[in-house]
Amino acid sequence: MLTGSPKSSYGLISYTTMTKLLLISLGVCVINISWAQVFTNKEVGKKNQALSDSLKIADYPYALPILGAKATKAGYSLPYSAGFSVQYFGTKSDLIINNLSVGFNNGPKYNLDGLVRFDKARATANAVTVRPDIWLLPFLNVYGIFGQSQASTDIGFGVWVPDSTGVEKKVLEASTVVKFKSTTFGLGVTPTIGVGGGFLALDFNVAWTDVPQLNKPARSFVFGPRFGKNFKLKKPDRTIAVWVGGFRVSIASGTNGSISLSDVIPEGGGEIGAKIDQGIQKVDDAQQQVDTWWAGLTPLEQNSPTNRARYQAANAALSRAGEILSAADAAVQTIATSTVQYSMEKQVKDHWNFIVGSQFQLNKHFMIRGEVGFLGSRNQGLLGVQYRFGL
Repeated sequence: MLTGSPKSSYGLISYTTMTKLLLISLGVCVINISWAQVFTNKEVGKKNQALSDSLKIADYPYALPILGAKATKAGYSLPYSAGFSVQYFGTKSDLIINNLSVGFNNGPKYNLDGLVRFDKARATANAVTVRPDIWLLPFLNVYGIFGQSQASTDIGFGVWVPDSTGVEKKVLEASTVVKFKSTTFGLGVTPTIGVGGGFLALDFNVAWTDVPQLNKPARSFVFGPRFGKNFKLKKPDRTIAVWVGGFRVSIASGTNGSISLSDVIPEGGGEIGAKIDQGIQKVDDAQQQVDTWWAGLTPLEQNSPTNRARYQAANAALSRAGEILSAADAAVQTIATSTVQYSMEKQVKDHWNFIVGSQFQLNKHFMIRGEVGFLGSRNQGLLGVQYRFGL
């Protein structure tokens, strides 16, 4: 049965909690994208015969990559062995949330599956990252990732409860936009090879996004295969490259943490508070309908397995909603010192999308790169500069 005297913000609390987590998840997916198109290239063809011959007789002057001297003597042209890049990245993406639980002031957590449904979870993020890298081997690049992002997420949700017929109805509907900041660090490797200017690169990285509201940094994995062609221009060492490929994101599904209730509920409540009060009244009405329906059944009808199952399911859902509302109401009374604890499982809606990109190399030291990703529910764009040097 419905308990408590609800002047509560249950819907707003669960909703805002989810919003922040979506931002955290998106920050993870965004920041660890960090790859630059340079590669060891096997010089082939008559036009490049002189270059190939000069590589074979020249002394390789740097300590890295390991086996760099042997690679040049075999006719491979190597990029400078160390580099530093700065990138700006923007993206929009959809996420899917399951098994959401919320509790208050370190009390019991309430599972919201079946009660709260998300109509939309559209996240937008902008990030700036830096990436130092080295060529450990002629065909293996190793790099670090450091970055910060700003994000906003547009969430829409509804609270659903059953009526006397067993049909679930939406008793509350709301949406909002929340902003968030995060810091990310990670590591990556890129096996790559090029022959005659054509190249294949397989980028792998793992990153951790540090957010104050999480108990520990959130982890993500990225895999980005790319295939392309590098074209030499008239000036020495000046080239332009184009490529196509895929981009796959996987984020650790389990997330839990705690936030201050005063960060969740805006002062005064405003329009959302009015919607919540309307939703509470609808829950009361639904409980009365269930009770009236059950009282109007004959003893034989009440003993029907179908009717009994419907009655028990409706009471269980409405009772659970009442418990959550009461717990939220108690927390709201001491909002300045109250906290909200949460746990959830999350995943990106589309793990893969398609990417196309290009890089202009002014010389072997400076490069400018752009890339866009699309298809599915994730769109992204990147612009970066890179400086390379021998080590």
